[in-house]
Amino acid sequence: MNQSKPRDFDAILASDSPWLSTTPDADAGAGHGEDTPAPADGADAEHPDSVGRRYAAAGSRLDDWWAARSPLTRRWLGWAGPVIVVLIAAFTRLVGLGHPSSLVFDETFYVKDSWTLVNLGYEAQWPTEADALFNSGKVNIFLNDPSFVVHPPLGKWLIGLGMLPGGGEDPFGWRIATAIVGILAVVVLMLIAKKLFGSTLLATLAGLLMAIDGNAIVMSRIALLDNFVMIFALLGVGAMLLDREHSATRLALWISRRGLRGANTEWGPALWWRPWLILAAVAFGLAAAVKWNGLYFLAAFAVYSLVVDALARRQAGIVFWGSGTLFKQAPVSFLLTVPVALLVYLSTWAGWFLSDNGYDRDWAESDSNAWTGVLSWVPLDIQSLWHFQSSVYSYHVGETRPHPYQANPLTWLLLIRPTSMFYENVARGDDGCLADACGASISGIANPIIWWAATAAMLYLVYRLVRYRQWQTGFILMGVAAGYLPWLLYLNRTVFQFYTIVFEPYLILALVAALGVILGTQDDDRYRRTSGLGVVAVFVVVAIAVSVFFWPLWTGQVIDYDLLRLRWWLPTWV
Repeated sequence: MNQSKPRDFDAILASDSPWLSTTPDADAGAGHGEDTPAPADGADAEHPDSVGRRYAAAGSRLDDWWAARSPLTRRWLGWAGPVIVVLIAAFTRLVGLGHPSSLVFDETFYVKDSWTLVNLGYEAQWPTEADALFNSGKVNIFLNDPSFVVHPPLGKWLIGLGMLPGGGEDPFGWRIATAIVGILAVVVLMLIAKKLFGSTLLATLAGLLMAIDGNAIVMSRIALLDNFVMIFALLGVGAMLLDREHSATRLALWISRRGLRGANTEWGPALWWRPWLILAAVAFGLAAAVKWNGLYFLAAFAVYSLVVDALARRQAGIVFWGSGTLFKQAPVSFLLTVPVALLVYLSTWAGWFLSDNGYDRDWAESDSNAWTGVLSWVPLDIQSLWHFQSSVYSYHVGETRPHPYQANPLTWLLLIRPTSMFYENVARGDDGCLADACGASISGIANPIIWWAATAAMLYLVYRLVRYRQWQTGFILMGVAAGYLPWLLYLNRTVFQFYTIVFEPYLILALVAALGVILGTQDDDRYRRTSGLGVVAVFVVVAIAVSVFFWPLWTGQVIDYDLLRLRWWLPTWV
């Protein structure tokens, strides 16, 4: 009897099509991943004739069609899917971006802060009734007095740069930076999925699900900060994926040059040349320079990097693989990441350092405030910034004021309380309303089919990680953990569902990984393969249909109020 084995990612990778299954390259032949057991010798080995008969009946008609295509046709088709996905992402994020023409939700803070930042170099205060005046086009009424802000400046710099070409009066300019980032996130996610799974099909599927999901669409059409945290964290995670391969190659070269074997008692090397690790630190530092929750990605993937290093050393036969990682590589990795991320973070405060009027800018110049004793050597500018940051931290940990759309992090994965960004009643005859009552709404409701399926897939990947210890599942789950688990420490804080955009890419990857298992490989029998393709196709079609259905609720379109109510599937969505 043949030994059974899990349908792991390495087995899925061993097929002949980058589209109809999940293969490393367009022209790759069948092969085996490192975890795929070789056929057994003796009685358990399959007879060659039986293998031929099984392979002759394997795959599906779609696989047969693909196999008949020329290499050039395969290559063009391989590019067509990702290009179409990017176009879909651009459409869903750019069309009607200037609507509504008024500040919505927390745009009241970030758009106005961004405008003063690019004009003064620091966030300034505004007069009373500033929103109404700003919406009417009076955008240069800001004051010179500094404003206390609770997030670092990088995201606001990016929003402000998007406002410069058309001026502060242009609602399209308020949101263009977040929209561009939303499109780029789809591209980066496809690149990560391609590297992670080795499959054009799964990469395209990941990009498509991100492109049509409501949470990702809304967060790309509103000038908030979280999209910027998401893209920088995603770039950092992608760099960590590349570092995993690069460091393994460097370790193998180090071993080959020294002729190490399994019984050797060397502690292994301290690898200094890790450019992807440095770039990851840069990206995570930029994420933290938008919102502090970007620091969790730096911490989580620093630990992940050490675990990967330790396991690689053990697999290479280094006896003291654990202590070698801890005492030789860990200090080096720390120096390659933490100081780099800190310098990147501080560099984004350049406007504050160069200004004379930023908030708390001269705090340390007062004799009663300046640090004394062993810390007296710290530059006064850094002392002032530290005091500013301490005040911000105190604000964050103490922010418990109730909000009608606050959402406990325990409910995020269930999509219980999405954030309403904008709503207005529309009377008959106004803005094309033909019913007795209409409404226009922008709600951060994710596509429930995608979201709930992704949550289930994440739990399935936890099972696969525990049972099969597949590195891809661990990598994906680390992304979810870095973006989600820290919020469970602050269950009493006033937080919102839209914070989930930071870890949504990894939920999408979890869903795509599960769909890849359902797809199977071209080596599966025809019924299994056809069934898998059918299930995935039906899921994608349903997901697209649901996105079309919810599109008015994500873009503020005026629709009949009764039709609007049909889109509130849960009473907590109102």
